[in-house]
Amino acid sequence: MYHSPPVGASVEEAEAFLRNHPDVDAIDVVLVDSNGIGRGKIIRRHELPSLYQEGRHFPTSVLGVDVAGEDVDATGLIWDAGDADRLAWPIAGTLAPLTWTVPARAQVLMSLFELDGSPMAADPRHAMCRQIDRLMADGLRPAGAFELEFFLFAAERGPDGRPQPARAALDGRQSSGTQVYGLEELDGMQPLFADIYAAAKAQQLPLETLISEYGPGQYELTLHYRTDLGRAADDLVMLKRLVRAVARRHGMTACFMAKPSCGDAGSGMHLHLSLSDTSGKNVFSDQSAGEVNGLLRNAIGGLLSVMAESMVVFAPHANSWRRLASRSYAPVAPTWGFNNRSVAVRVPAGPTAARRFEHRVAGVDANPYLVAAAVLAGLRHGLESRLDPGPAVDGNGYEVANYGAARLPPDWRSAIVCAKDSAFLRDALGNTLHRAFVAIKESELLRVTSTVSELDYRLYLEVI
Repeated sequence: MYHSPPVGASVEEAEAFLRNHPDVDAIDVVLVDSNGIGRGKIIRRHELPSLYQEGRHFPTSVLGVDVAGEDVDATGLIWDAGDADRLAWPIAGTLAPLTWTVPARAQVLMSLFELDGSPMAADPRHAMCRQIDRLMADGLRPAGAFELEFFLFAAERGPDGRPQPARAALDGRQSSGTQVYGLEELDGMQPLFADIYAAAKAQQLPLETLISEYGPGQYELTLHYRTDLGRAADDLVMLKRLVRAVARRHGMTACFMAKPSCGDAGSGMHLHLSLSDTSGKNVFSDQSAGEVNGLLRNAIGGLLSVMAESMVVFAPHANSWRRLASRSYAPVAPTWGFNNRSVAVRVPAGPTAARRFEHRVAGVDANPYLVAAAVLAGLRHGLESRLDPGPAVDGNGYEVANYGAARLPPDWRSAIVCAKDSAFLRDALGNTLHRAFVAIKESELLRVTSTVSELDYRLYLEVI
């Protein structure tokens, strides 16, 4: 069951923070919407204790806006509710300094509640927490971590009007192209990443490995595994905000589009996840050498069975679907395999005691709270129904996808229709959030399809 607000946070946390950070002048109060965008207010230092004691009123419409910040009345969260206020409360452990700000500021993530203290059903974080609660009621605790892939672009566009890779922070050297796992690329960005790691340490984010990824100017940061999956999702929210802000202060743009460049790899937000029982044992651990644990097989079976219905969560924008292409290190079918990056759900190599799966479907543009909610609901469905995923893919998963494997929706419009009709996704998100999220996606689809693009002019203006 949910705790009463303020979600485990106490005024003592706020008071201790103010004592330890006498230079902090103001605090960003951040509520995450359905698109994973942080929206909120900046309060003054003296207001922080009352935030923890009394909460802060937020209009419900904050959770009913599209990616452009425009009201979507069909969500039922705007005029149907009279744009009424609810109470936002701090999430314990997320109050942290913003080391890059002058004067010094801090931030705290928030969660929205009804005035009677019950969870406000359109808040994406509550959907995730409800799925965690369901598993814990079954004696299972999910643990995991997200990976963050992104591009670093120059603040100025290139001669062709498109984003161009940022020059090295160290000496201004221009990137020479794709250098996957290139160490020179990491060294050239050392001043920027030194600031990112310092900021993450100040925020107690368990930031670990840095990788130069497959596209020019593309990087990956990994976070340490959390036994509390809710905090793992909070980590990702905070890290994206941190990376964007620090990059901006270095004259760069951190880009979290799923596919910012046609010819290069897209950016994913892979989720590594395991389950432990009440004794702390990993229930996915192999029972015998060379065999995948039966519970892990059931969990993967559930994920594959509902993947098509969940795709609008994993690929929520028009651009998201450009990432899902053959031989792109992004999945194109509901497949699974052992130590295989051409499938949707990978069982990584490693110690059997640490056995987990890697859900590779979501783009970096997805909302981590909704991704976690859909993945947890899918694996729980598999466990309850004892679903079998079928044989693991051995070799090229893209070839399997091309020859008769079950299909994902072919495009964004189809994914929205599939999600709208899905009883599974309605249960996973809850009726209120399901209605709001689908309505937001329908509104964004209309915005995109009704816009005449530059490509339209290039193809048709003087030819048709």
